[in-house]
Amino acid sequence: MAGTLMSSDSDSDLEVLEQLSDWDNEDTDGDEGPSGSRRSYCRIDYTQCLTDAEFTFRFRLNKAAVQLLLSEIMPHVKVTCNRNHGVAPLHQLLLTLRFYALGTMLISVADFVGVSKSTASRIVHDISGAIAILYNKYIVMHPNHVDKFFQYGQFPRVLGAIDCTHIRIQSPNHTIGEEFRNRKGYFSLNVQAVCDADLKFMNVVARWPGSAHDATIFNNSVLRAQCEAGTFGNRWLLADSAYPNR
Repeated sequence: MAGTLMSSDSDSDLEVLEQLSDWDNEDTDGDEGPSGSRRSYCRIDYTQCLTDAEFTFRFRLNKAAVQLLLSEIMPHVKVTCNRNHGVAPLHQLLLTLRFYALGTMLISVADFVGVSKSTASRIVHDISGAIAILYNKYIVMHPNHVDKFFQYGQFPRVLGAIDCTHIRIQSPNHTIGEEFRNRKGYFSLNVQAVCDADLKFMNVVARWPGSAHDATIFNNSVLRAQCEAGTFGNRWLLADSAYPNR
């Protein structure tokens, strides 16, 4: 039986990503020398020089997973002499994964691959967009997970478990900064996710600032509309006390 698509508002998520990518992108392109000639970098092949454990620690994915992801996004990744300064797709992906892992300043991951901060910003934006295209292929609801939830906790008709988590980000610009400060005092995105009984993501909404309440995010999501329309039948989403009973 085919899975049921659960929308993640992915277009809106990418709009937020584009906005975030501008926060640390005010410098000129540092890949050119004083004379305007292009600098040449000998980039490290991290798949060869790092052990499996070292690689996974730095990129949060093992080598096999990175190669699989690379093969999936390749049709959507372009490399030209004028775009991303000839950075190979593998290095573009690794730079982006490193940025995800650290949530740090763009200049740090730019130095990691040997590009300017503005180039790193474009790479993160482009690769993130390529990864987001894969959403509909992998983020689906499979009916057999209802049975798995029952096996684990004797709770019938469970669609999935929902909650939000704060993803730390750089301090945004002053005009919108305080919207992203969460109740713990740091800047973040409050990201909603639904997981199945195997801890796999079925739905993600990543467009809300850290100040947003969990219930607010759900109430304004496509997922809520789908649930109320009966898209998933007579099933439950399990949540903590931040979400009102419905």
